[in-house]
Amino acid sequence: MYQDKNLVCKDCGSEFVFTVGEQEFYAEKGFQNEPARCKDCRVSRKNANNNGARREKVMFEAVCAECGRDTQIPFKPTKERPVYCKECFETRR
Repeated sequence: MYQDKNLVCKDCGSEFVFTVGEQEFYAEKGFQNEPARCKDCRVSRKNANNNGARREKVMFEAVCAECGRDTQIPFKPTKERPVYCKECFETRR
């Protein structure tokens, strides 16, 4: 069903092979697009992006609408919706 494909890297312009195994992996994961970069460019792009580490999550201070305790949440609170601490949020689930 699949055959090796020669693709051109959009960063460095070199040709690379999109193997049958990689195509099967992409299909299994439900990926719709073929890779646009060769392996070297993907690795260097990942390393340039914060040295390959994930960004630290920004936390915001808030007051729980249920118990009134100070808490931290991973999104900026708005006045339209109540904010809950972790414990109160779990009991409301």
